[in-house]
Amino acid sequence: MNAIIQKITQEQLKPDRDTFKIGDGVRVHIKIREGDKERVQIFSGIVIARRGSGIHASFTVRRVSFGEGIERVFALHSPKIEKIEVERESIIMRRAKLYYLRQRVGKEAVQVKEKRIWETKAHA
Repeated sequence: MNAIIQKITQEQLKPDRDTFKIGDGVRVHIKIREGDKERVQIFSGIVIARRGSGIHASFTVRRVSFGEGIERVFALHSPKIEKIEVERESIIMRRAKLYYLRQRVGKEAVQVKEKRIWETKAHA
């Protein structure tokens, strides 16, 4: 029975969704249905958490809007997500979750060390 479930869920996995990590600035394009119309809404912010594996994987994106912190949890392989763009790459974080960003205020709340071009050339 387990092999059958794995085969079914394997077909539903999106291969292009695993391009970001914790601390990256992302733009998530979500399909929103309003009545009989469908449009794409963009939610941009910093990935503060990833959890689960396979079809059950999810991630949390946080942004500060008008002084209020907003967090949204997305299912990684959801058909409602059209695409995920990485705006800013961060340096590899030493934490699995960035919940400490919740206590920060102002510009500190969205600052994560960015990966720069010269840093990648030095390692090559």
